[in-house]
Amino acid sequence: MALAAAPRGGVWTLASLVFGHTSAAAARRRLGADDPASIGPDTSTAPPDAVAEWVDLLERYAAGEPLSLEAIPVCRDHLTPFGKFVSRSCAAIPYGQTRSYGQLAKQAGRPAAARAVGSVMSGNRTPLAVPCHRVLGAGGRLGGFSAPQGVAMKRRLLEMEGSWMF
Repeated sequence: MALAAAPRGGVWTLASLVFGHTSAAAARRRLGADDPASIGPDTSTAPPDAVAEWVDLLERYAAGEPLSLEAIPVCRDHLTPFGKFVSRSCAAIPYGQTRSYGQLAKQAGRPAAARAVGSVMSGNRTPLAVPCHRVLGAGGRLGGFSAPQGVAMKRRLLEMEGSWMF
């Protein structure tokens, strides 16, 4: 797992997060390939305490502790107003619960925009903090997932949270 944080308006925000890689070096390489500018203007200084707290939360989540990551401030500057709404709505999905793309579209006031919600989710730069794995297709279909191992990783996360049963 690797993350990039950047100051936005005086507050450190999570700009990018990658996980599911075979090594820390592979995760760092992927992070750099995703958005090299997101690392911030000065990476020579130690991150603030808030970022260390995010790392602790993410490690506890990865170990299976049922907790919310919604408190991690996420950079949404690159998103449209619709995308920002969808991202915030997704971040508010509680641990162990799921929503459909259609439900998030209705929540955004655009009930016919399930595919647009899927597009926002597919471009999610901060998975886990914005838990796009909790968003399912119609009828509970898993749909896609852009993390390494794809749908298998999505299934694994949902099983860990107790929200997907086979």
